[in-house]
Amino acid sequence: MRFRHPDGSIVHLAYCTNVHPAETLDGVLAQLRDHCEPVRRRLGRDRLGIGLWLAKDAAHALVTDPAALRGLRSELDRRGLEVVTLNGFPYEGFGAEEVKYRVYKPDWADPERLDHTTALARVLAGLLPDDVTDGTISTLPLAWRTAYDDERARTARTALRTLAERLDALEELTGRSIRVGLEPEPGCVVETTHDAIAPLTAIGHDRIGICVDTCHLATSFEDPHTALDALTAAGAPVVKSQLSAALHAEHPHLPEVREALAAFAEPRFLHQTRTATAAGLRATDDLDEALAGHALPDASPWRSHFHVPLHAAPAAPLTSTLPVLTSALTRLVGGPAPLTRHLEVETYTWQALPPELRPKGRTQLAEGIAAELTLARDLLTDLGLKELP
Repeated sequence: MRFRHPDGSIVHLAYCTNVHPAETLDGVLAQLRDHCEPVRRRLGRDRLGIGLWLAKDAAHALVTDPAALRGLRSELDRRGLEVVTLNGFPYEGFGAEEVKYRVYKPDWADPERLDHTTALARVLAGLLPDDVTDGTISTLPLAWRTAYDDERARTARTALRTLAERLDALEELTGRSIRVGLEPEPGCVVETTHDAIAPLTAIGHDRIGICVDTCHLATSFEDPHTALDALTAAGAPVVKSQLSAALHAEHPHLPEVREALAAFAEPRFLHQTRTATAAGLRATDDLDEALAGHALPDASPWRSHFHVPLHAAPAAPLTSTLPVLTSALTRLVGGPAPLTRHLEVETYTWQALPPELRPKGRTQLAEGIAAELTLARDLLTDLGLKELP
């Protein structure tokens, strides 16, 4: 979906396909048929943006076979879909029964991460619509925080500088400009937007910026305006933003609130949980850890890294951090010029919701994704952006 900002520039809105597990190119093609096109039709649009997640094997197949890449581009066109952004964070296995800490491997100190992201950039340059010259990729925020020492930090910075040089060369070759954004996430080396400033300054290249995920922003209790003002002041480019909402519990000391939270503690994804105290942010790596005994103080609200559907906040006594998303979006695209032109709804946890909230089949999932995109569209038009055909 495309929108014209009051300054005349085009802002793209997509939804991320990591909600549909697929490891191979055949699986990606099936996604387009079974999920993405039905969402587009449900929205009544001639064109729908999708943020592709391409696992290692699918990316390798596309970058080594020009015919396969042309075939994917043709299939996107045929189904009324377009791609300007990729989710390069998960490497493989995102549809596994247990993902948890595996999603942070390989990290940026591992050459496989550089090779994979380079492949994604080359693929994206070939998938961009004819009238679009700029593409974006979100990526792991360097590494999970453990086992990350000074040597691995130096290796990661060198890898990202190498990536920037490759992206420069790719633009010379193709005329397409690809930028990559580190995506701050609780528990990682770059946990907050503030944490991103120093490494981005050290890398020192405008092709490497930040991807602001509004669920992660909220989970870390960052104020959107303060965070984005600091990034702007530091000259750190906001490459893209993922529109997502976290799980919020206002009164976690109450038994009924803990019972409601326990329904969201599930075995597949990591749900880092945070609370803001007078002594600073307190944290656990997962929601079940927070619920066990006194691992996390419960005198103040808790927020958990669980991407809840944008249009459907959990029932009381829980809610979502949708107000944080709305505030961030106002700052991202509501000013005289957009801070980023690539927005991506990223609710990948539909099938990890408590059983009674999960969609029953493809049709209900398409309805839910379409409802999220409709909410995002309404927020954008309320900010003065004009939806384009």
